[in-house]
Amino acid sequence: MRDTRNGRATRTKDQGGERPGAWSAYGRLLQHLRKRAGLSQQEFGEAIGYSLELVASVEQGRRPAKAAFTAAAERVLEARGVLEVLQDEVDRAKLPRFFRNFAVIEAEVVSRFSYDPLLVPGLLQTEDYARAVFAGHCPPLSEETIDQHTEARLSRQKLLTRDGPLAELSFIISEDALRDPVGGPDVMREQWQRLLDISALRNVEVQVMPARSGVHPGRNGPFVVLETSEHQHLGYIESHEVGCVIRDAAEVSAFGMRYGKLRSQALNGRDSAQLIQRLIGET
Repeated sequence: MRDTRNGRATRTKDQGGERPGAWSAYGRLLQHLRKRAGLSQQEFGEAIGYSLELVASVEQGRRPAKAAFTAAAERVLEARGVLEVLQDEVDRAKLPRFFRNFAVIEAEVVSRFSYDPLLVPGLLQTEDYARAVFAGHCPPLSEETIDQHTEARLSRQKLLTRDGPLAELSFIISEDALRDPVGGPDVMREQWQRLLDISALRNVEVQVMPARSGVHPGRNGPFVVLETSEHQHLGYIESHEVGCVIRDAAEVSAFGMRYGKLRSQALNGRDSAQLIQRLIGET
């Protein structure tokens, strides 16, 4: 990820093939709790319904724990939430490396507004749609990596209905993105219905930018404008697995103005829902 400060860009160091620190930390803690309980890896695996191989892989930090694994481990080891508090970090480490730092910021936002001209935004994707997107990656991803990226993307969606103060969320999606048959007709039908369901949430607005709408401020590509829990306004853009957090006040202000214009030019929430309903009816 690149992080712009006062117009200058810096790139965080790539960790190469190293295992994510969150997976290793979780694994060491799991091993400690298991040994404290007097269980072998085989006994522990049988108690929680997972194989010896998987338990060993999680303890060594080679594979991430899923939420169901953590819930079972918490119960058997009487861990009192110490594994559960690491689950979000474990899930974020499944994300593509360039996106992880932004995901930390995103999880705590007060508001998040995005324009997406090419795909349904990740926060609104169904599992099958997300899996189809990752399956089309070039160069190809392994099935394990596709699984991990998909799980992490779905985990991010907790932002939609998180506990405590809800985030104010606005999504403008191009009609072309909605009509692009990612994954095929059945996947798209489920995806359209998901958009309708999410748009009914009181903290979420989904708008559609009509096709053939001419020149507008979103023609330069997708972007996000957000407000952090510290009430700092940031922008975010990405392309071809390069992500940039924009902190410069003038640049962020320009993103805000562009989003305001896009919001006024897109269909309103009711008309957007009607368009999506028509798409469902056409399939």
